[in-house]
Order: sequence, then C-alpha cells, then structure tokens
Amino acid sequence: MTNRIALVIQYDGSGFRGWQNQKDSITVQGTLEEKIAELDPHRPVKVIAAGRTDSGVHAAGQVVHFDCSGPIPIHKWTSALNGRLPASIKVLEAVKVPSDWHACYSAKYRRYRYTIFNGSYPNLFLQNISWHKYRFRLDINLMKHALNDLLGLHDFAAFQKAGSNRSNSLTTVQDVSVFRHGDIVTVEIQASGFLYGMVRLLMGQLVAVGEKRLSLEKFRYRWEKCLRSEVKEAAPPHGLCLIRVGYEEKIFSKEKSFDTFPTFSLPIFESSKYTNNIKN
Repeated sequence: MTNRIALVIQYDGSGFRGWQNQKDSITVQGTLEEKIAELDPHRPVKVIAAGRTDSGVHAAGQVVHFDCSGPIPIHKWTSALNGRLPASIKVLEAVKVPSDWHACYSAKYRRYRYTIFNGSYPNLFLQNISWHKYRFRLDINLMKHALNDLLGLHDFAAFQKAGSNRSNSLTTVQDVSVFRHGDIVTVEIQASGFLYGMVRLLMGQLVAVGEKRLSLEKFRYRWEKCLRSEVKEAAPPHGLCLIRVGYEEKIFSKEKSFDTFPTFSLPIFESSKYTNNIKN
C-alpha cells in the first residue's frame, strides 16, 4: 500500500545550494530524498516542496510531500528522519494526506519574512540570518507605502530573475507588513505564489526606498512598466526565510507550522558613530 506523507520542515539554508536537486551540489531536496530512501528503499523517492527556495535561503515552515510504501508508521517518520538528517534540517511534523494532495499545487499562499539589521555595528549572532544595512536609518513608513501598492493581482516581471519556466509573471500579493523592533526591521510578504528571485529583487528596491535613494514614484513606475533592466539590486539570500505555507484545510498543528522563525528586538544605541552614519 502506498501512502502520501506531508512534512513541515525547517532548514538553515547556509550550507545548501537551494532546495532543488542540482548535479554535484548539496541541496535540501537531495538530502531529504537520500534519507527517506534509506528508510523506504522499496520505491524511487521524489520529494515535492511548496516552494523552491534559492541557495542560502532559510525555511521555518516549508511543506513537502512524498509517497512511500514501507512499514514505518506515519507518526514515526519525524523521529526516524531527524535521527538521520544533518543538524541543519529538522522535521517538525509528519502527517498522512490524501493521494491527490500536493504540497505545491494545493497551497493557497506562501509567506516570507526578510530580516534587516539596521544597527551601526556588526552583530555576529545575526550575520547568517539578516542583511546588515548600517549607513542610513531605514524609513519604514516609505517602505510601507511602497509595499501597499503591490497588493492584489499584478504582473511582477520586474522582480523575476532570468531562467524561470513560468508561462507568465502574474501573481497575487495577499498581505504585506513592515515592522521595526529597535535596530531590527522585518518585512513580510504573502502571495499566492512567488516568481523566481522575486522577494530578493523586491527587497533590494524596497531598501533603496527606505534609504531614500529611490522615490516611491520611481519604485512603482519600475514594476508597473515591468522594467526588469532597471532592477539591478538583489538583497542577499541569508536574510530571507519561508515562514509559512497555507492550505484550505488544516494539515499540521499550529505550533509546528506557524511562525516558528524567531523575531528579534535590539535597542538603538545612540553612539556618535551611529548618529553620524544613520540618518532619518
């Protein structure tokens, strides 16, 4: 008998060449498939994800599915895989789903969080999970205005990297938010789906708005006119995390699949160096 199993997983993307299998590269998909095959060698293993994260991008609530026919009970898959996977990948929960359920196609939304460290000095403990922007104090009100314009169904070709196999560049942005907690700025974007490289290209433009290097009018003009050639700045991958995937039906317990990536709050230090470099 074949069972379809869905997993909600976390991974630190620092040591992986992204989600998708690549020849001669260590990927999250390849690592998962290798360990699942050790537990269920009766059939070829193919793991399908809700979203294909880029090299260096993290995930706190990635959802995947695979088919298996071995004797391992569903509730044992979490511990069995965690005992074999590297420390950089953790399975939070495993559940049985219908045979026609699909981690990608059944999803109603994906939600990403981008973390920016806007402090004057480097912070060792944040360097692998945030983008350090220290020259100017980001204006989050301008960033909010820029993001709010994106809500709804639009053509986001300006924020799509080359190499995509999508038939079009339309997608629906469902929710956006920008928060400041002291020196930490977090940006969250939820959409029905994301184009290849969309969030990092968007964040590069958004930070330029927050630093007042790019006007709101120019920001909007670029994406409305699909001027990909003018979108030259991409945010680094390590600040980005896939935090949640939503489905019409309840699949996983909330505590295992909802906001498991921590938020941070750091004070603003009023040093002479800080105030000289960071402007509002």
